[in-house]
Amino acid sequence: MRPVPRWALISSGCAPVVLVGGWAVAALLQGPAYDPATQTISVLAAYGAAGFWVMTGALLALGLCHLFTAWGLRAAAPAGRLALGGGGVAAFGVVLIPAPSSGGSLQHGSVAVVGFTLLAVWPVLAADRGGAGPWGLRLLPSVVATASIGIGAGWFLIEMNRGGVPGIAERLVTCMQALWPLVVVASCLWHTDNEAEPSKRTVADSKTRPGADEAGR
Repeated sequence: MRPVPRWALISSGCAPVVLVGGWAVAALLQGPAYDPATQTISVLAAYGAAGFWVMTGALLALGLCHLFTAWGLRAAAPAGRLALGGGGVAAFGVVLIPAPSSGGSLQHGSVAVVGFTLLAVWPVLAADRGGAGPWGLRLLPSVVATASIGIGAGWFLIEMNRGGVPGIAERLVTCMQALWPLVVVASCLWHTDNEAEPSKRTVADSKTRPGADEAGR
């Protein structure tokens, strides 16, 4: 398994922080008129919103986090890394094509759907089919992650159509998408450290044996 650099822990760990921090600050700037339960995150990044620049900066930072994590996640399958990086690029697209201040936008919605889909399927695409790799890259946890995100997406669509609480559903799904890269990177580093421990013990034992043999003579 190719080692994952420890700086990937920083890029993957910053992703959920900038996302949640961004929408929290932007919502505060928006004031009581904004309802995080019934309104989506895109409303905060729309032209004219009080927290427009905060949410825009958070989305840009999120995209960079995903790109850096995809670059450093060498233990993952190339298709998964490409999908994760593509999700980061899609975050830039959402910034370049923000939601309008009122009504919908086909262009914005299309870019958001592409980004969401890439971030939903990347766990499965990145999985190690051999089953001996890090826990976060094994097939079963990867399938569970993708399925959970898909179920969350279904809930979001239901809430959107019935005028319920799409803001809560969207936040849950995006949090899952932002947290999973951190889980994968952490499991890769833990797996590498565990593999290194037996090697260190073997080297230490080989250094002590000659002295022990001479003492026996």
